[in-house]
Amino acid sequence: MHFTSEQRLDDGVLEREFTLGEIPGTLWTPGSAQAPQAPQAPLVLMAHNNGLPKADPRLRARARYTASRGYAVATIDAAGCGDRPRSAADEQARADLRRAMQAGEPVDEIFESLIAPLVENAVPEWQTTLDALLELPEIGGGPVGYSGGWAALGIRLAVVEPRIAAAGFFAGGFVPRAQREEARQVTIPLLFLLQWDDTGNPRQRALDLFDAFGSKEKTLHANPGGHTGTPWFELEDGCRFLDRHLK
Repeated sequence: MHFTSEQRLDDGVLEREFTLGEIPGTLWTPGSAQAPQAPQAPLVLMAHNNGLPKADPRLRARARYTASRGYAVATIDAAGCGDRPRSAADEQARADLRRAMQAGEPVDEIFESLIAPLVENAVPEWQTTLDALLELPEIGGGPVGYSGGWAALGIRLAVVEPRIAAAGFFAGGFVPRAQREEARQVTIPLLFLLQWDDTGNPRQRALDLFDAFGSKEKTLHANPGGHTGTPWFELEDGCRFLDRHLK
């Protein structure tokens, strides 16, 4: 892991860009993490919807707030996202998906062709990143959390990665078939956020996904409004959820 830049933000959070081979990422750590004898910060992996770039303002705001609550927060760009090159097939699938959604046409098969391979390729990169992050002296080696709108990635990681002890998912209406089946194998504590009027994530599909999770502790928070209307207090509740399971 090679750190390429660092910036101390107004809230004391340290924001550092890094590369790990071809993987670009960002790590946010609380201001106290750099002090001598400071306790190690629990790690939260934070991913945005279907691999949108790590520089997305909503993701950065969530990451900064979570870091200010005492967590180390990391995100990476998936292959074909952010500044990473996209193949011609990826570009065509994304264009087909946008066109179908705007036209109100069925999108399931297009979505599968785009997102299913993205998940398969992203999981090993996140695991490699997790290995490297847990070697940093300021990050605790205990349980790890996952938080983000890329529910499909979080489901796969929760199934294959035993170090992840709790997860918060956003939406979840469109999740590939493989991860809908895998949801039954997820047994860690979950906090599931649903925007009731999110036209981009069919409500009933999200409710069915929540029902499929095998976790004994799973909580659904539903709020009125569209995709980007999640109330800020849900971020506060999300940190309290992490506190219960990671601290």
